[in-house]
Amino acid sequence: MAKPKFIDDRETLVKLAPVAEAAIERHVFVCNGKSCSKVGSAEVKEAFVRELESRGLRYGKESKGRNPDGTILLTDCGSVGFCSIGTAVLVYPENVWYAQVRAEDVPEIVEKHLIGGEVVERLALIDRRSE
Repeated sequence: MAKPKFIDDRETLVKLAPVAEAAIERHVFVCNGKSCSKVGSAEVKEAFVRELESRGLRYGKESKGRNPDGTILLTDCGSVGFCSIGTAVLVYPENVWYAQVRAEDVPEIVEKHLIGGEVVERLALIDRRSE
C-alpha cells in the first residue's frame, strides 16, 4: 500500500477541498445504517436533497446541482447508535439528534430548524444545546 502524500500548503489544500473555507452554518447527518435503511433513510436523505437544493442552501459543487455558497452541508453517516428508532438525523452545531424522521418531516426540519433556528421538539430525541 502506498503511503498517502501529505500536503502542507494550505492554498493547495483549499483548492482540493474548498469546504475548508466554506461558510457552513449547519451540518446535517442522515443515518444510513442497516436499521435506518429499513425504515426509509434513503427517502429521508432524498427529501433533504430536494428541500436544500431547491432553496439553494446545500453546500457543494454547482455542477452537481448544489450551491458553492450554500450554508448547509448534508452528509450520509453510518449507525449513530439508536437505529432501532430511526431514521436518525443529527444537526450540528446545535447537537440536536432527531429520531423517527420520515421524508414528510424534512420540510418542517428545514423550515423551522435549519432556517429558523427552532428545534422540532416532537422529533428531538436529544437536544444538547444547553450543555
